[in-house]
Amino acid sequence: MTALTVLTETGADRAALPLLWWLGPITAILALGFAIIFYKQMMRKPEGTEKMKFIAQAVREGAMAYLSRQYRVVAIVFVILFVIFLVLSFFKLQNPIVPFAFLTGGLFSGICGYFGMKTATNASARTAHAASKSLNSGLQVALRAGAVMGFVVVGFALLDITAWFLLLYFGFPVLFPENFISVTANPLPQITAIMLSFGMGASTQALFARVGGGIYTKAADVGADLVGKVEANIPEDDPRNPATIADNVGDNVGDVAGMGADLYESYAGSILATSALGVAAVTLAGSSLIPDKTPLETGLLYITAPIVLAALGIVLSIIAIYMVRTKEDADQSQLIASLSRGLNLSSFGIAVLSLPLLYILGLPNFLAVWICVLAGLTVGLVIGKSTEYYTSHAFKPTRDIAEQSDTSSATGLIEGMAVGMESGGIPVAAVVIGIMVSYYVAGGVDNLLMGLFGVGIAAVGMLSTLGFTLATDAYGPIADNAGGNAEMSGLDRSVRQRTDELDAVGNTTAAIGKGFAIGSAALTSMALLAAYLEEIRLVLSELRHVDALLVRGEMIPVMQMTMDNFMDFYNVSLLNPAVLAGLFTGAATAFFFSAMTMRAVGRAATGMVEEVRRQFREIEGIMEGTGRPDYARCVAISTAAAQREMIAPSLVAIVIPVFVGIVFGIAGVLGLLAGTLVTGLSLAITMSNAGGAWDNAKKYIEVGKFGGKGSPAHKAAVIGDTVGDPFKDTAGPSLNILIKLMTMVSVVFAGLVVAFGNGQGLIFMLLH
Repeated sequence: MTALTVLTETGADRAALPLLWWLGPITAILALGFAIIFYKQMMRKPEGTEKMKFIAQAVREGAMAYLSRQYRVVAIVFVILFVIFLVLSFFKLQNPIVPFAFLTGGLFSGICGYFGMKTATNASARTAHAASKSLNSGLQVALRAGAVMGFVVVGFALLDITAWFLLLYFGFPVLFPENFISVTANPLPQITAIMLSFGMGASTQALFARVGGGIYTKAADVGADLVGKVEANIPEDDPRNPATIADNVGDNVGDVAGMGADLYESYAGSILATSALGVAAVTLAGSSLIPDKTPLETGLLYITAPIVLAALGIVLSIIAIYMVRTKEDADQSQLIASLSRGLNLSSFGIAVLSLPLLYILGLPNFLAVWICVLAGLTVGLVIGKSTEYYTSHAFKPTRDIAEQSDTSSATGLIEGMAVGMESGGIPVAAVVIGIMVSYYVAGGVDNLLMGLFGVGIAAVGMLSTLGFTLATDAYGPIADNAGGNAEMSGLDRSVRQRTDELDAVGNTTAAIGKGFAIGSAALTSMALLAAYLEEIRLVLSELRHVDALLVRGEMIPVMQMTMDNFMDFYNVSLLNPAVLAGLFTGAATAFFFSAMTMRAVGRAATGMVEEVRRQFREIEGIMEGTGRPDYARCVAISTAAAQREMIAPSLVAIVIPVFVGIVFGIAGVLGLLAGTLVTGLSLAITMSNAGGAWDNAKKYIEVGKFGGKGSPAHKAAVIGDTVGDPFKDTAGPSLNILIKLMTMVSVVFAGLVVAFGNGQGLIFMLLH
């Protein structure tokens, strides 16, 4: 007896999935297959001399030791949240499947970080050895090692999403016909709402990875730079510097494992939010979209659309990896052009091929949805080019910072902050235009939810080529570690020059990756605001059994309420003090969270500086090269500091939305999320781009400009780079996760908030 026969007999008549839906799991497996291929190709490359192997092994051991400790801490947090979700489920405040979906989101995010970092730490010495042969060889090894992270992320994310959908759509009606996913005519609203909790698991894991990894890497980096470069006047990654191994470990735990977890949740979140909105839009429109199909059949088409785009992006990203190559005498602009070739190819492929796929899928508004995809791709490319302009030393803004550093560190810092603040203008304008175009083209005037589905599709379009963009991002720290290995191993200066060229490009690609992450966060978070209200609808009807609410003197069935009805019932207006309280709290949260992460880096870096100074002072022969620094002590300091400091900022993102929801209700939560989104977007761009520009201004001086290495300009630029480190690698990139995690927390805890006066909040209950 087939599963479909059993379903029919139990009363759950499930429509067949569109054939194109199956591209999701197929291409997910394809991505994981290519991740294995690229990993094996990289491992077959020689690691170089015995000293290169020794240094690489020290970095590997430090990175894995840190990741093991981080996962133990995060596991405790996940167990606590899992128990809380079980309690909420017991009291009918949450669907009982949510705790388990939450766990899988965090699990797969952690797995991606592990595999990505394992690959990166194995690739650094191999990249350095390849760079001793040619610039293109070094580029190929680093990029394909980075591609392992890219394809592991998109592969596992798409595989987990599609596997959960199959289980909820086909499996649960057979296993539990009377529970969880009821045998209703259209279970898709429940299914997509439950799957959003998967996104919270991914976001929680990502925030811990980003914050913890960022604190680790920047504590080591700041300590190594301030004492090594500025005080001792020794080169970067000099083996005499006790913090240099910790610095190299930090590149991996922060910029590989952290970035991988970050973009994993961005990618998964955009697909999940868009699917939920597509189903909600279809439910509101009824049979008017496709008269000869049921809302269930039409909803499946709108769930399939983002999965098809993601699948197409995987195939094009694989092709793009093979398109990247460069010539031996390439400068930074030519190297960036080589990587841009792959990005442009994959983006152009999405733009051209998504139209026939959406047409074949059978969407009634396929042309409008395709325009939304183009809008998302355009926003992504604009953000990428803007980031490249403001952070690469091939362009004027970063060179101006270098020029100001020739005067003093103060003027270099002032110019860097100005560049960072100015750099937010174009990305924010692009996001705003992308939102407006997507919303109105998709039909937001007639169907608000369909308009927001268009915004979500734009976010999916922007992230559809994540397999490639994340490969270029992870390539950066691999190249950076390769340079460190070359320096510590005493390789020819030409090798270090090549790895520095690759590393400088890596700073720009990393900044572009962060731009993509924050841009997609803005689009996804706007879509999630509507998904939050849809979750409220389901909580009221399915868990609280509220049939109708009084809106402007009229009792309206909950399942027939429009978004405007919900806004009226909860008084979501700027004249409502609960909304204003939420807005101010959201804006303050973005700054408070950034302050916590910046201060954490400062405290950890202070410990590192003191330790490096102590070793220079007490261990004989370090500066002469006859004494051996205690690298392990510095690794231990960074590890302990990161574990200690990452918990409080991460808990802020979880506690504040729940507190605001209980006290101020749904209106306060919507204000909170809007305030965090608007403030966090601009703040994240400013911090990420200022940090990237300061770093590359230093590298511009190191190639011989304004006196070169060791000059007053170089020392001033190192100060700028040191200030910019926590900007670009800790606080800035963590903000986009904060934005989405707070939204996901609000969605998952919606049942608890609704328990207080049907979502009006504790203050409303006490006053009425």
